[in-house]
Amino acid sequence: MVRTALRVILDAEPDLEVVGEAATGAEAVSVVRESRPDVVLMDVRMPEIDGIQATRQILSGPEGPRIVVVTTFENDAYVYDALRVGAAGFLLKRAAPEELVSAVRLVASSDSLLYPAAVRGLAAEHARRNPPTAPAWADRLTDREAEVLRRMAKGLTNAEIAEGMGVGPATVKTHVASVLAKTGARDRTQAVIAAYESGFIRPNL
Repeated sequence: MVRTALRVILDAEPDLEVVGEAATGAEAVSVVRESRPDVVLMDVRMPEIDGIQATRQILSGPEGPRIVVVTTFENDAYVYDALRVGAAGFLLKRAAPEELVSAVRLVASSDSLLYPAAVRGLAAEHARRNPPTAPAWADRLTDREAEVLRRMAKGLTNAEIAEGMGVGPATVKTHVASVLAKTGARDRTQAVIAAYESGFIRPNL
């Protein structure tokens, strides 16, 4: 029923098309490899293999879709684990249809974090429980790149970062690409998580 509801909502949008469905984690991996979607909505609790393992397998190659974890509780430890292995964000099952559609479009564009405050909260909570380890990449960031990373963590888009720093969007895009390369992150979400886990960004700062 949940999958049917999601399909109806998404297929009603002129710019979105549902290309496949899966009932288990293993089936999800197979369907994604066959249909090659741009965005995947992944339940964290799936039969056979859970959403975390399925996410890891789907993203094991150099290229892959953007994965949004669908969950009941935003503070679920499974959610953070899924983000750590490569999910681009998460969405609550009780989200309104317009939130669902907006989330898919935002993740597809990859220009900002999905629900940045919630991602920051999860990352900050993990950082409090686990002592940070200073990464080698922190010293390789230029001052501009470090500032861009901090603004990325606030959920700002490239355009908003550019306006705030007084530079052009193309310059910000270059800085973002450099930040991802130096942190070894797949996207903004993983870069922000790395920043918190390393202590580069400290909770509540």
